[in-house]
Parts: sequence; structure tokens; C-alpha cells
Amino acid sequence: MMISSLRCFRKAQSKLFLNSFARLNVDGYYLIPKLNITLKSSSYCRNTSSCIKCKYFSKNVSSHHHKSSRCISSYKAKDVVDAAPQAIQPYLRLMRIDRPIGTWLLYLPCTWSISLAAAPGSLPDLYLLSLFGAGSLIMRGAGCTINDMWDRDFDTQVARTRDRPLASGQITYPQAWAFLALQMTAGLGILLQLNMYSIAVGAASLLFVTTYPLFKRFTYWPQIALGVTLNWGILLGSSAVIGQCDWLVILPLYSAAVCWTMIFDSIYSHQDKEDDVKVGVKSTALRFGENSKLWLSGFTAAMIPGLLLTGIASDQMWPYYAGVAAVIGHLSHQIYSVNLDDPNDCLKKFKSNRNLGLIFLAAIISSNLLRPL
Repeated sequence: MMISSLRCFRKAQSKLFLNSFARLNVDGYYLIPKLNITLKSSSYCRNTSSCIKCKYFSKNVSSHHHKSSRCISSYKAKDVVDAAPQAIQPYLRLMRIDRPIGTWLLYLPCTWSISLAAAPGSLPDLYLLSLFGAGSLIMRGAGCTINDMWDRDFDTQVARTRDRPLASGQITYPQAWAFLALQMTAGLGILLQLNMYSIAVGAASLLFVTTYPLFKRFTYWPQIALGVTLNWGILLGSSAVIGQCDWLVILPLYSAAVCWTMIFDSIYSHQDKEDDVKVGVKSTALRFGENSKLWLSGFTAAMIPGLLLTGIASDQMWPYYAGVAAVIGHLSHQIYSVNLDDPNDCLKKFKSNRNLGLIFLAAIISSNLLRPL
């Protein structure tokens, strides 16, 4: 009787707590507009009756997890942005905090380079990995800001981009300039933590960061400019560790990474090919057309010599070459299975390249640990 009374008391507490910030609809679900979450009012966690078991209908909120006596929610990056103060949400979306895949694709080549430059038998420098992680987040945001400033008029005509903060008018040009200055200052602060050689290498990338959005206006190969820009961290990572670029190792890896960018960003650009034709924007998706998979297969094949030469020049062990095989297999599966006429599938394949990058990173680290001292 006492236990039953306690359960009833806890159930009443839970309902009182929900009623303080949510409303109950006619179907018996609590609606929380701020978090875009729906909770079933009569469902309770098996572990403890004081725990409300959440049932999600939001497309953006991850599945609910129940551990010990607490409900623990798993949020996506978009939910973090949605939970931020309204005044800063447009700026977070301008730098694509809600879409972290771009940060991963900028960061992962840096990690490869840092790991390859580590001493034999050693893990990569964790401080540098952290520093480059912060730098990738900031500079990816700056690159997106620059891109949107150049492309605002185009973005208003493309279904996927018309809701971006600049295109939709949530942020003005003067505000974007001020925010860009803040991001570039933060990026400079991180760059100044490196050696002088690396500072010079990093400064040289600014030409590409500021101009690559223009290439889609006059060439069907803007993905080359993006690949040169996005993988610049390979040069920077090596110099940050050893004080200079080991060109025999870095150049083959850099060329392979540019080919990788050509593959995943060509798949990505297939999302917008119909709108691109209407507004006059060029891309490899339009250039390759019906032969896209053949071209992408060619770029995959072109990656192999670069990756192998990097492994040979840096005396890598068998896990590295296993990683190369996994990378080629992953890309082959992407190209074979992607439906280039389905924007959702193109985005899914594009995002899967984060896993490819992590697999290759794990292979490099494992190989380096096996290298003789």
C-alpha cells in the first residue's frame, strides 16, 4: 500500500511538472513547443515510475534513452541551435552549426596529416587535434558566411537554400560582415598558436576561402576549387607537427583528397541540378550528366596512386593499406548505390563520407602505432 501510494505521488509530481511548461492535447499527449517534443502522458519508464517516458514525433529529435532512474535525450546539432536564444540562431545557422558534416569534411583531412606526421609508435598530438577541431568549426563557419554573402541572390531562387539567414533576410549584409570579422579574428587567434611556417601556410589559404564560391559562375568545375580549399588542412597539419611540409608524403595525399572532394561534392550537387539550370549556376553534376557515375569512378581510381604513394613515403604498415582498401570500397559502394535523381539519397551518401574519413583516420593511427621506433 505504501509503495502504491508513493508511485501515485510520483506520477502526480510528474504531471504537475509537465503542466508547468507544456499543454495536454485531446489525444493525451503533452506538447512542448519550445523543444518540438511530444510526450505521452500515460507512459512511464519501466525502471522507475517517477520517470516520464518520451514518445517523439519531431523529425529532428533523436530517440529517447532510459538509463538508471533518469530519462536522457539524445539531441542532434539542429536541436542545439533550436534551443539557443532566438537572437543568435540566425548566426548559428549562417555558420551551419546545425549541419556539422561540413566541419567534419574540413577537419578529417587535417587529422590524417597530423597523424601521419606523428613519431613512429606514437599517437597523434591531442592538443593539435583539438586546436584544429576548433579551427575547422570556426573557418568552416567563415567559409559558409562568405559563400552566402556571394550567393544571396542565387540562394533565393533555389528551394534548398532560400531559407538561409541572408537569403531570407534574417541577417543583413552589415551584420554578416561584422560576424565574418568576428569569425576571422577567432580563426587568426587559433592560427597564431602554430609555428611561423604554419602561419604562412594558413594565411595562403585565405585567397581560396574568399574566392571559391565564385567558380560556379564561370566553370562547370567549381568542385576543384572547393577541393583545393577544403583540404588545405593537409598542408597545415603536417607543418604544425614537424615545422614544414613533407611534400613527398603530403602532395600525393592532397591530390587524393581533392579527388575525394570531387566525388562527394558532385554527389551533393545533384540535389540542386534542376534549380542550378534555372538560375545559371554551374557544377560537375551538370557537366557529368548521365555519365556522372563513370566520372566518379574515375576519380575513385585516381585516388589510389596518391594514397599508396603517401603510405610508401611515410613507411606505413599494413593497417594503412587496409584503410586504403576500405576507403575505395566505401566510395565504390556510394557510387554504385546512389540514386542521383533522389536528393535525399544524394544527401545521405554525402554525409556518409564522415564515416569514410574516420575509418581512414583509424587506419593511419593503427599503422603508426605499429611502425618501429
